[in-house]
Amino acid sequence: MDDLEQREAEILARKHELLARMTFVDNELSSHGSPDWEDNAVEHGEDETLEALGVSAQRELRMLEAALQRIAAGEYGFCVRCGAQISAARLDLLPATPFCTGCAQ
Repeated sequence: MDDLEQREAEILARKHELLARMTFVDNELSSHGSPDWEDNAVEHGEDETLEALGVSAQRELRMLEAALQRIAAGEYGFCVRCGAQISAARLDLLPATPFCTGCAQ
């Protein structure tokens, strides 16, 4: 397996993790609704945290989808802003990043 195939596999694995997280969040949010006022207040606080996790997962999922599109187009690993090659070290840390270090700042 070459480097690009490995990165694509990592991105797909992360995508599946996020989809599972989003399913969990959706299930948790739909399961609440206690008639007890105090329980309902606690659940509401938990719902805000779950919603934040869901929004974060959606944002990361969009980045992963864009990275997969760049792989398919043969553009992965190159900065979408300046066209420079993104370092392997940066891609190791942020596999879905569309920017080189200079353009990310």
